[in-house]
Amino acid sequence: MHRLFDTHTHFDVPDFDPDRVELAYLAKERGVEALVLIGFVASRFDDLCRVHDQINQLDQAPQSYLAPGLHPFYIKEHTDTDLHRLEQLLKQRPCVAVGEIGLDTFLNEHKQPEIFTQQRTYFSAQLDLAMQYDKPVLLHIRKAHADVIQLLKQHKFKHGGIAHAFSGGVEEAKALIKLGFKLGVTGQITNPNAKKLHQVVQAVGAEHLVLETDCPDMTPLCCQQSNQTLTRNTPVNLPYVLEGLATSLGLSADELAPVMWQNALDALRLNQ
Repeated sequence: MHRLFDTHTHFDVPDFDPDRVELAYLAKERGVEALVLIGFVASRFDDLCRVHDQINQLDQAPQSYLAPGLHPFYIKEHTDTDLHRLEQLLKQRPCVAVGEIGLDTFLNEHKQPEIFTQQRTYFSAQLDLAMQYDKPVLLHIRKAHADVIQLLKQHKFKHGGIAHAFSGGVEEAKALIKLGFKLGVTGQITNPNAKKLHQVVQAVGAEHLVLETDCPDMTPLCCQQSNQTLTRNTPVNLPYVLEGLATSLGLSADELAPVMWQNALDALRLNQ
């Protein structure tokens, strides 16, 4: 069985409250040895830490790692106090990264100059915190790759991390790799119609990629139960992401798995 690292989960959200423990045991049985719990709003930081502790108290469950951050999509919810709370968490808890942070102009309202400026301000502040506390970052980027790359360069950000659920093109992928980032691959890789993603992973190769579920979202195609409703994704499904990526790259899962494991350790600086 393969050792797998789920580098991006929202396993702390209420969707998982009824069966989180059961799923954690099942994920471990499927080879998921480690996972990252990702923060997105400060109001959930306490729950994030509670679930992190809960998972790490279980026998035969994946090792949990913390990565708190303020997500650009929820920009209207963030305050300066939240940045202070984030800093307190970085001081008080062993966090592996700051995330998920970045820029998101998927919605038209987020393209408004005032809102986008706010997103940039919070992203910059969190890059500063990551540099101050010597952490990599987990990037969320939707329709804003050039701006994210520009800000990373402006900050001379050298701590790297992961561009989660990467959705850009080959040139943007190469620019982020050059800045020290791995690209996060989700269950979308199991969809043959995700042509842009297949093109990117084949262009950059296995050495620059990591696996993630982004649960409860991004359910692999084979696990979707209906076209009408969204099927909840879980860390248990990570082996399907491995298999989908292996197929896309023309490798066996046996060849790919150890590379993905090592890449996750490198990106999160867990092997130093």
